[in-house]
Amino acid sequence: MKIIGITGTLGAGKGTIVDYLTSRHGFKHFSVRAYLIKAIKAEGNEVNRDTMVQTANQLRADNGPSYIAEELLKEAQESGSNCIIESIRTVGEVNALKTKGDFYLFSVDTERQIRYNRILLRGSETDMVSFETFSENEDREMTSNDPNKQNLSACMKLADHHFKNNGTFDELYIQIDTILDSL
Repeated sequence: MKIIGITGTLGAGKGTIVDYLTSRHGFKHFSVRAYLIKAIKAEGNEVNRDTMVQTANQLRADNGPSYIAEELLKEAQESGSNCIIESIRTVGEVNALKTKGDFYLFSVDTERQIRYNRILLRGSETDMVSFETFSENEDREMTSNDPNKQNLSACMKLADHHFKNNGTFDELYIQIDTILDSL
């Protein structure tokens, strides 16, 4: 059983990679975002980027830096199939998952303006923001000295495989297939 974690900048294509791995390669998807949305709604709070970050940070502070990823890993292992855990955001999550067997971390990135245009098209509840807010959100999540908070930059540096998603879907799919063939 292979477990792939995915990290990357906002709007870079994490979901596109997940969709490809699930539809074309039979991976089962486990989403940090879905996990957090469920927790936020259970508390009766509004789902937005701020409540997602606050909820994630609080869960990690209460239960350890790798808590969310390890909860999803338990579900992934019970499934018994190749899995992808989407949206790894802390070094603690990366380090914990790297000790759990056949785990690979993918990172994806592209230019900020391209990513912003993509999130506007995606239009989820956390995406309807100005470019300034988008940039501020990303800057806030890129680095932190607190192990319970997002540190995308450090996670991306720890990735086993890096994808530049500046082109077409097919160009990204070729990159993914090349990596999968080498695993």
